[in-house]
Order: sequence, then C-alpha cells, then structure tokens
Amino acid sequence: MDQLLHHPQMITRLVDGRICAYDLAAGGRGVLSPVLVCRPSADEDVVDHAVAAGLAHVYYTTLDGVVCTTADGAEVWRSGFEPRSGRRFGHRPSCVLSSDGLVVWVYRPDAMAGRDRADQWVALDAGTGSVVAQADLRTVGHGGQQWLHPAGEEVLLDVGEGQDGSVMYRASLAGDGMELIGYPWDDRCLIALSPDGHHFMTVHHEQADVAVHAYPEGEVRFALSVDAFGHDPGEVYVEWSGGYLSPDTLIVTLGGETEDEEEWFRHYRVDARSGQVRTEFDARTDNPYDMRPLGDGSWLTTDASGHPIRWTDS
Repeated sequence: MDQLLHHPQMITRLVDGRICAYDLAAGGRGVLSPVLVCRPSADEDVVDHAVAAGLAHVYYTTLDGVVCTTADGAEVWRSGFEPRSGRRFGHRPSCVLSSDGLVVWVYRPDAMAGRDRADQWVALDAGTGSVVAQADLRTVGHGGQQWLHPAGEEVLLDVGEGQDGSVMYRASLAGDGMELIGYPWDDRCLIALSPDGHHFMTVHHEQADVAVHAYPEGEVRFALSVDAFGHDPGEVYVEWSGGYLSPDTLIVTLGGETEDEEEWFRHYRVDARSGQVRTEFDARTDNPYDMRPLGDGSWLTTDASGHPIRWTDS
C-alpha cells in the first residue's frame, strides 16, 4: 500500500523486498521510476514505510519495532516494541512521517500482539527515535491507517478492529504531550481527506453508505446510500475505497456479485460539495484497492512490476 501525504510529494512502496520512493511533484505520468531504493536487512519483515522529503532517511515498521536507516540501508536508530510478540499475524503497526519531517507517528496494535496492554499511538523524534509523546487507545485493533492533515499540525488515525468496527482519532503535539480526541462512532471507516483539509470521507463499516464530514468535528455534510447510485441496497454495497480525485470530485466504489457469483466493482464520480452523483469512472484497474486518487486530478494503480502507474483525468 502507498504511504502518501494528502498534498502528496513522496510516496513509498515495497517492491521485491525493497522500499521504493517516488516523487509525485515531478509530474510524471505512466509507470513511475523510484528516486530512491532502500533494501532493509534481509531478516526484516517490513510492514509499513515512509521516507524523508530530502531522501536522507527511510523509516519502517516491523511487527516488533520502528527502524530508521540511511538511504543505503545503514541503521540509524531502532525503537523496539517490548515485549516482543510471539504472534505473527493479526497485528500490523503503521507509521507516517510528519510534514516537517521531525516526527514519526506510529500506531502500535499492542493488544492483538499479545503485549497485555492497550493499543498505543506514539510520536517519535525522527532524528533519534526517542518518544516525544504517547497515548493509550481504547482499541483492540489489527492495524491503523494514518493521515496527515494538510495544515501540518494534526494527524488522523483510523483503527480497524475487524468485525467489531473501526475507531477514529485525531491528535496533535501540545507541550510535552499528545492532545488526543476520539470521534463519537465506531462504525465508520476513514477513506480520505479532502485536498484542502476541510472535509473527510468515510464509508459505513457495514458498507451501507458513504458520507462526507466537516473537519475537524465530523458533522455529516451529506451521505449517499447504494440506491442513490441506482442499485439495490440488498444486492450492492459501498466498498472501502475511493477518495478525492480533485477538490470538487469524489470517487465512490460500489461492489456486488453477478448471477454466477463473480464479484464486480464500479466507480462513480460524485460532486464533493453537493453529493450529486455524476458519471461512472474508469479507474484502469479491476482491483478496488489498487486505485489511489491523489486529489489533483490524477490517481495511481499498480504495474505488473509492482511500481505505481500514474493516470490523469484529462
């Protein structure tokens, strides 16, 4: 999965065991070539990854820690999760680098890892790996997606608890600690932030509808159920994918099955301000999770090589 900012400059992907960074600001189209390729230690199980804007350092999580290396893979620091987990599945720590490159935000699914404690959200000094701030969460999550707000101060976290739902937080650093705010629901999955940071998009955990909320408090601006797209809610569902193709256009994905029990997916353009459903959208991929709108009229899919393909809406 791509790790991207919402005014994206760099994204990273894991390709053949290497962390590859791609410069979206360069404006390339088609299959993108990495501007950095970093090979972690052979015995590392890389889960998530990020890269500094200047390409001097690479950050990644494993099941048991966070690692910072130089671009050529030499270890700079390591922050371990103690005790080490004896469970190899069901818990995937995530990381994201702050917009100014000074802080690594890390979601730790400690409960599912068997560490006999609550999940944690931790802010680490990107230069040293020391803890800047941390907070216990009320979740038992398998993994967590993090989003940087475009203004640069706040970070959003969506913790997936499997069949139990999805819990959402926002946080910022305040003094010597973390100011943590939880959203008052556990049944909505965060999909995307608008390019200007004024709104965000969620899909109901049971996939009944898609909604756009005002940032930061989360007031619902509009919600669309399956029938708004001309489909039967008893047979079709809203997929947990899509996002902002541009400031004015959302991509919403619906899924269902044919009479032969074959899955199908369709993408739709939706007016991000009014909620009006417009036309179908050709994402150039059959995998709904392989389509990543970037908010500037372009989106990413994946080449057979594993490198991203950038398409443009023109």
